[in-house]
Amino acid sequence: MKTIRGAITADYNTENDIKKSTIELLEGVIKENSLNHDDIESVIFTVTNDLTKSYPAKHAREMGLENPTYMCMQEMHVEGSLRKCIRILMFARMENRKPNHVYLKNASRLRPDLSRES
Repeated sequence: MKTIRGAITADYNTENDIKKSTIELLEGVIKENSLNHDDIESVIFTVTNDLTKSYPAKHAREMGLENPTYMCMQEMHVEGSLRKCIRILMFARMENRKPNHVYLKNASRLRPDLSRES
């Protein structure tokens, strides 16, 4: 079992934009790590306190990721931190492979050493 980190920013606090950003992030992580849906055991989502219109886990299930377990939480607020950000910690079965962390849109500046733009 490996853990994969990732983050993306949403443009707006709307259900549609949270959905779009969540799917883009998950698809990026799946592609960059050559994962099958069955490889994903669980995902912890955090969102900043300015994203209030939808749960990212709902959109993960809508894209066909029905088997993993999910937890959605609010990210700790730090003054001056990145806004409208969705972060993940994914637990996946990856035999002898190094995980590729995926940071997209404005979230790429969170960890430029781990960023993989698509």
